[in-house]
Amino acid sequence: MNPLSPETESAMSVKTYTVQGMTCGHCVSSVKEEVGEIPGVTGVDVDLDSGRLDVSGDVADDAVRKAVEEAGYTLV
Repeated sequence: MNPLSPETESAMSVKTYTVQGMTCGHCVSSVKEEVGEIPGVTGVDVDLDSGRLDVSGDVADDAVRKAVEEAGYTLV
């Protein structure tokens, strides 16, 4: 059995946030790195143009906010 079968993937939680203040690829990398270090995070996707942050895994909103602020940006 494949551990990443479609059934397993659909059971993962994905939360979407908006990050304010990112202006370049380095900004995106900083946010990905900080959020990716949160225990329980299994994936991070950041879109610079929209400010969209998608976080996969089991993680509290407060932990995401703190990580984004550590990277130097604001979660809105």
